[in-house]
Amino acid sequence: MDSISPRLLNVLADKLAKPLTMIFNASLQSSLVHESWRCANVTLIHKSRSKSQVSNYRPVSLTSVVCKVLESIIKDKIEEYLYKFDLIVGSQHGFVKSKSCLTNLLEFLEYCSCNLDQGRAVDVIYLDFQKAFDKVPHKRLLLKLDAIGICGKLYKWIESWLLQRQQRVLLNGVTSKWSLVKSGVPQGSVLGPLLFVIFVNDIDRNIVSRLLKFADDVKLFKSVDRIEDYDVIKDDLNTLCNWSDTWQMKFNAEKCKVMHIGAKNPNHNYQVNGQSLKDVVEERDLGITMHKTFKVSTQCAAAVKTANRILGMLKRGIKYKEKKTMLLLYKGLVRPHLEYCIQAWRPNLVKDIELLEGVQKRFSRMLPGLSLISYEARLKDLGLTTLELRRMRGDMIEVFKIIKGIDKINCFLLDNEKVYNIRGHKYK
Repeated sequence: MDSISPRLLNVLADKLAKPLTMIFNASLQSSLVHESWRCANVTLIHKSRSKSQVSNYRPVSLTSVVCKVLESIIKDKIEEYLYKFDLIVGSQHGFVKSKSCLTNLLEFLEYCSCNLDQGRAVDVIYLDFQKAFDKVPHKRLLLKLDAIGICGKLYKWIESWLLQRQQRVLLNGVTSKWSLVKSGVPQGSVLGPLLFVIFVNDIDRNIVSRLLKFADDVKLFKSVDRIEDYDVIKDDLNTLCNWSDTWQMKFNAEKCKVMHIGAKNPNHNYQVNGQSLKDVVEERDLGITMHKTFKVSTQCAAAVKTANRILGMLKRGIKYKEKKTMLLLYKGLVRPHLEYCIQAWRPNLVKDIELLEGVQKRFSRMLPGLSLISYEARLKDLGLTTLELRRMRGDMIEVFKIIKGIDKINCFLLDNEKVYNIRGHKYK
């Protein structure tokens, strides 16, 4: 570890640009990565559920900041090459341009809602890799890099960056002994996520059903009107299991689940590696609680609970609640929980709308001098709008992004090629 602060690089960027350029060029020309660039302190970030379970934490590698600067340059060039020749499969929505959690969810909901409107049932299978980022086999990853045309000195540099890595656990200022990393891409690195996307890029091969990915989150889904549809999904699951065996990326069958959507769903049984999948009514999908009926009350309650917990922390922890400061904290820490991917789960029931709005009402009452006036007056004084109005604005922005191709998804908005005789432009 070089222990160089990111702030130092930022403040002295003009002075350090030339020597760092020389170091980076020497590293790329020789295809060698310094030992300190291949060492990482591993720290833990809590994901969800009980904090007493080790499996509920994500290991993040704290690596050399200088190396990350070089990684970002390499990443940009690789992405430019991948996009130029359209090498990334369209089902991948993680760490790729013009895609996100929202585009993944919208594409999924578009497919399901269209089938439900036509009276069809849909089966969705949520697949879970076992420690995906930590299990990527280096030699097989390098084979895939070579197969898509990444070769020469850049290939050798990535090989040197991947192999002979070392890591140690850092917790409360105490460190473990150094240990050799035999597989995986570092979580917390700049280049790691892109390498993982390349590794799982061909998982769609020979799959007939619809498949969507967000890095290691994979869901397989298809309408199931006939017994033949069930056979197609079953064959696709076998194909995916064969892929996982070949590339040493096992599925965790205990965490893989199936959701049967639709009133006339035959509720077929599916298996992964010989183990029957658990049938669920709702499932956490990219941070959103997805219910088989597509009702959003559970998601609204969860978002409000998280937002209220943070709001309570601000109320107890800040004695002098100055308006400008509290507004910044509310917009940065509280409101994002109420609006994360909201275009995919915007509530339509009055009780859910009022539940979300209640968080902002509570915040506005916390500020001195505003508790005795009406909600509308408080919003005007703070320069805020209702959350419902923000959701409407957000919907229009997202429609604009989809039509203009800023967000790339397959949806009905792009299917209508009819040319209308209107003034102005075709988007009207």
